[in-house]
Amino acid sequence: MSNTTSTQIPIEWIPSSHFDERPDENDVSLLVIHNISLPPGQFGSGDIVRFFQGDLDSRVHPFYKEIEGVRVSAHCLIERTGKVLQFVQFKHRAWHAGKSSFQGRNCCNDFSIGIEMEGTDDHIFTDAQYASLINITKQIMKDYPAVTLGRIVGHSDIAPGRKTDPGRHFDWCRFRTGLVEK
Repeated sequence: MSNTTSTQIPIEWIPSSHFDERPDENDVSLLVIHNISLPPGQFGSGDIVRFFQGDLDSRVHPFYKEIEGVRVSAHCLIERTGKVLQFVQFKHRAWHAGKSSFQGRNCCNDFSIGIEMEGTDDHIFTDAQYASLINITKQIMKDYPAVTLGRIVGHSDIAPGRKTDPGRHFDWCRFRTGLVEK
């Protein structure tokens, strides 16, 4: 279990070096939901972990040549099974949002937590993923009260035209309803 949040959710800690200090570690006020699969459209390869750690072998898949040398991370990844992996402590700035803006404020990495759902724009997410996402989001909202329902967005919301995730199959209604249920 990670020591980065007071949650009782089992989290596997797999540190990434792809992070830095936030300008203000007390300024966490946004949660960004993403999706990722490596290779594209495939699940369970372990390559997302390797990518976030800078250990992705570009010879394994043709797409990996396109992302060779890219340094990105997310705070957490929720695998198809619902397992949660954490790469960056919430108090630090993960490199997940890229060029982004929310309510007139640029550089969303500075003030956001990024959670990746293993998936694609065109696949339905699993029940286990929603359960884990709801549980970890509730804990984030408790630990970071500035993260409210209105400050939980998709990557597509902060980088429109550049990003489309978490995609058309992400069930925002199910997710938000789960957040308000006791």
